[in-house]
Amino acid sequence: MAAATTMAAAARELVLRAGASDMEEEEGPLGPGVQEPLQLGELDITCDEFILDEVDVHIQANLEDELVKEALKTGVDLRHYSKQVELELQQIEQKSIRDYIQESENIASLHNQITACDAVLEPRFLEQLQELDAKAAAVREQEARGTAACADVRGVLDRLRIKAVTKIREFILQKIYSFRKPMTNYQIPQTALLKYRFFYQFLLGNERATAKEIRDEYVETLSKIYLSYYRSYLGRLMKVQYEEVAEKDDLMGVEDTAKKGFFSKPSLRSRNTIFTLGTRGAVISPTELEAPILVPHTAQRGEQRYPFEALFRSQHYALLDNSCREYLFICEFFVVSGPAAHDLFHAVMGRTLTMTLKHLESYLADCYDAIAVFLCIHIVLRFRNIAAKRDVPALDRYWEQVLALLWPRFELILEMNVQSVRSTDPQRLGGLDTRPHYITRRYAEFSSALVSINQTIPNERTMQLLGQLQVEVENFVLRVAAEFSSRKEQLVFLINNYDMMLGVLMERAADDSKEVESFQQLLNARTQEFIEELLSPPFGGLVAFVKEAEALIERGQAERLRGEEARVTQLIRGFGSSWKSSVESLSQDVMRSFTNFRNGTSIIQGALTQ
Repeated sequence: MAAATTMAAAARELVLRAGASDMEEEEGPLGPGVQEPLQLGELDITCDEFILDEVDVHIQANLEDELVKEALKTGVDLRHYSKQVELELQQIEQKSIRDYIQESENIASLHNQITACDAVLEPRFLEQLQELDAKAAAVREQEARGTAACADVRGVLDRLRIKAVTKIREFILQKIYSFRKPMTNYQIPQTALLKYRFFYQFLLGNERATAKEIRDEYVETLSKIYLSYYRSYLGRLMKVQYEEVAEKDDLMGVEDTAKKGFFSKPSLRSRNTIFTLGTRGAVISPTELEAPILVPHTAQRGEQRYPFEALFRSQHYALLDNSCREYLFICEFFVVSGPAAHDLFHAVMGRTLTMTLKHLESYLADCYDAIAVFLCIHIVLRFRNIAAKRDVPALDRYWEQVLALLWPRFELILEMNVQSVRSTDPQRLGGLDTRPHYITRRYAEFSSALVSINQTIPNERTMQLLGQLQVEVENFVLRVAAEFSSRKEQLVFLINNYDMMLGVLMERAADDSKEVESFQQLLNARTQEFIEELLSPPFGGLVAFVKEAEALIERGQAERLRGEEARVTQLIRGFGSSWKSSVESLSQDVMRSFTNFRNGTSIIQGALTQ
């Protein structure tokens, strides 16, 4: 009976434990809700394996029980017997709960007493250890002076030192080994270790070999833990990236209606989104930059997807936060600073940093999203500043390595877009009209995105690359305009495109930026030319006379105008009879020609002023 009860209770406990493990969500080392199995070498330990192993042990132990053997021999119905045992267990459990409630105050009091006792014992041991350390130092000092009495206490001190070292070694190693348990938030025991940092200092002063053993064990354990967690987190993180990403043919100058292969799947996105910032820039805002990291399994349950820069931010914020904490712990617990702290930090985090760099290098090899790469650059620049404010220089080299991967890829993608615009043949673009072209619209969105991001932390190299792209776009606009037969149509096309690009740029870029200033000058020049072209048919004679008269007056020959009385009279009569209908026709023509109502109104006002 007792053995069966034991077996049933053990099984019940394991079932409850398994259920609890599925229901509870502990806080992992990468943040709340991030749970990763610990992988050390080829070993992948999970809770299920532990449960199955324990079940096997209990079953085997109880099968060897004499009462169980007897029950099996006599053919007792174990199902009925199990139900009876289960009922008895429930009754016992209910009785135990009532007893526990009745004795809850006493139990709480006992817990407080035990806790207080432990607290008293820990300061007492620390005090005795500090006293032993001080006496050992005093004896060493006297020995150096040749004091003969030191020999009388040397043996006692050595025995006490060996005993203290043994206990400290066992204690600290046990703390380090506790990091290895599956689903463990290693930050909790790591923080607890800081309370005992004098233990390590004692080892440094009295048994350096043991101190080195503990340091090496810590490095080996934590390096594997970090590598396991980050490898698993990174793999799961990439599963919530957008399914549709930029490809090598998604360039600014590629024809918008380009057909793909027969077997290619239909695109689920508009190619224009590759050149548009939208809300993506929020990833470098102060609120988003240090927001809680993404939890992959939560995102998958909600069917959420993210652009690469959001995943990059989450991954590197976790890396930044944990690296800063690790560096400060190393400096404080292991009593190191400067190059020694730097070397010890990289012994712990080196494998993890190398793994993340290799992953980034592999991803960038097939990345054609310039905005994503540029946002990642600015994320790194900001995280580098945060690490500097936290006084953690250990990541400086890593940030430089990441930037050394991001900058060349960004420049390459930008140069690919420049080349695509340069090689675009207007005659292959199909039917043209005077509305803004999709290539210039892409450029406006793309350029304004990069300019607005770059304004936060200016970089001259970025402006140079955008300058090259702007030159090619201006040349492209002129090439397309040349395809129109009349000068009026050419001017309408140029004005529409310059106005559109200027409007998009002014939404994000500063008013005094080079791009805004350049397109404003081009727009003003072509608008003035169009106004003259517009006024020429109905008012050409009057305009010509005014220009001639102004020229004569400037040269001091105003008396020559006296002979133009008949011409002036004819011009005035013609103007008086037709100006209303001409102005109305002019207004209608302008409003039909220009896509921007405000721009059209401005041109009409300019024409009337002229």
